[in-house]
Parts: sequence; structure tokens; C-alpha cells
Amino acid sequence: MKFIVTGAAGFIGFHTTRYLLNRGDTVIGIDNLNNYYAPSLKTARLANLTDNDNFDFHKIDIVNKDAIDTIFASTSVDCVIHLAAQAGVRHSLENPYVYIDSNITGFMNILEACRHKLVKHLVFASSSAVYGANTRMPFSVEHNVDHPLSIYAATKKSNELMAHAYSHLYGMPVSGLRFFTAYGPWGRPDMALFIFTRKILNGESIDVFNNGQHKRDFTYIDDIVEGVVRVSDNVATRNTVWNSDKPDPATSKAPYRLYNIGNNAPVELPHLIAQIEKNLHKKATINYLPLQAGDVPQTHADVDTLIRHVGYSPATSIESGVEKFISWYRDFYKV
Repeated sequence: MKFIVTGAAGFIGFHTTRYLLNRGDTVIGIDNLNNYYAPSLKTARLANLTDNDNFDFHKIDIVNKDAIDTIFASTSVDCVIHLAAQAGVRHSLENPYVYIDSNITGFMNILEACRHKLVKHLVFASSSAVYGANTRMPFSVEHNVDHPLSIYAATKKSNELMAHAYSHLYGMPVSGLRFFTAYGPWGRPDMALFIFTRKILNGESIDVFNNGQHKRDFTYIDDIVEGVVRVSDNVATRNTVWNSDKPDPATSKAPYRLYNIGNNAPVELPHLIAQIEKNLHKKATINYLPLQAGDVPQTHADVDTLIRHVGYSPATSIESGVEKFISWYRDFYKV
């Protein structure tokens, strides 16, 4: 198959692209290599992809409509996996406009390009952040998500609405993926596991918000990628029994689907820290702080729909995942 993967130099984009290439698919990668975190990490990821003849990389920004249209016009693809976005809940409190540019305008450009090219399936990244003020656990795609707690979350909810409109208007199959705290080798430096590992090794204290009462559905990157690829290979279909009097938020009369991709096993933050300490053979100095604005105390993914529809089966424990991440970290940074 032939794919376009946006955000191909990002954490999930890199691993997804590598998986597709390894199974023999062709991938056109798009990324702007921005400096939200060190571009050197992104270029290092790309270096693991560019020696494959089935990979063609383009450094462009999805906000650039002309550049996106040119890429789409130059080739035919079976599926678009749209992972490019401005990430980070906390950063969205400081610089909301970049989220509108990338996550709203950029996504609009992808939708339009897919529509005009008659792409067979668009798979796009949403986020567990859309559950916002919800406290009913586990989070289900059948729950209402109308109370986001950050601009980042609001843009991801907007993506789901925009995608449904295009699916309804043009019959375009689209699948949205709500990711739950992805982690693992080549991960993002702004995420807790990466930050804690770096600071503990450097002898610095770590900031732990909500006084350590956080619980997160940490999901190892291999399990994330399994979900992404399985959904990509199963084109979204119409729900023929969808009832507008009792609407299912995760499906539609249009070929539109929403899925959670999580581990379905929330981990208390102190347990995560203990696993880092165990693998580093070094104790953390902890600075406990209140819950931060825009954050939520707990996440827990209900993945039953993903299991039923595509046979998804998360298999990596937090103990195993943290060990693999720290092994990669030591090797990559020569610690």
C-alpha cells in the first residue's frame, strides 16, 4: 500500500512510518521539523528512515496549503495517516495561536486535499485530552466530550467535528484516534517519562503535579502503532443502525469512526517514578506541586471498540516499557 504520513519525524509518526516500511509499504513523509522540542531528535529519527527506497520525505508545514496540494497532486495514495499537530497541553496555555494554525488550519488543508484526491481512508490523531472535565472511568468513545480543559483539547475535539462534516458531505471514510499518553524509545522530551529520566540522571529535582495523585493510561509505542496500523487497514464504514434520536458519538451514518488507543491499565505516577528509579539505580528528589491548569487527574481508556473492530491487543506493561525506554535513552544520549 502507499501512505502519506504527516508528522513523520514525530514520535508516533516515526514509529508508524518505520512499521509500514518494514512490512513493505511505500510512505511519503511530511514534517516541518519545528523547534517545539529539539529538531536534532527529529532529524535523528528521520535518519533511521531515509535509507529506505520506499520512503520519500518532504519538509513542509501542513499550514502551507499550496505545498500540501502539490504533494497530494503528485501521487496517488491508499491512506493518509495525519499525525502532524502542535502537541502539548501546557504549551497551549502560553501560545494558543500556534494550535489554531497547525491543528485547525493545517487539518483543514489535509481534509481538502483528501477530498479532492478521493483518498480511500483518512486516519487522524485526536487525543485523550478531549475527555476534559469528564470523571466517569474508563473513558469511552460513547461518552460526551463537550467540556475541554485546554485549547489543545478544544482543537482536537474540533478535528473530530470537522472530520465528521467531511465524511457526511463527501462520503470520505475517516477514523479518529484518541491517543492515551504514548511513551517509549524515541519519545517526546516534553513528556513526564523523558523529563523525569533526564532530571534524575542529572541530579535535579522533578516537579510532580497534583501532589503525586495523577494516574495515567501510559501506552507503549508499539501498542500505539499496532492500533494505528490496524485502524488504517480497516477502512471506516457507515453504521447502518445509527439512531439520530440516540446518537452514538463514535459512529455515524457517514463512514466515520472514533477509537481510543490506550493500555486500559492506568498507572499511578509514584509507580512510574519507582520504575524509573529502579532502572536508573538512582533515587528521585521530588518537588510536589498542585494540579496544573488544563490538566486532568486521571485517564483510563476503554478500548473495547478497538478490540472488537480490529483485534487490538495492548501487550506491554509499564515495567517492561520503562525498561526499554531507559535502555534507549542511555544508548542515544551515551549516558
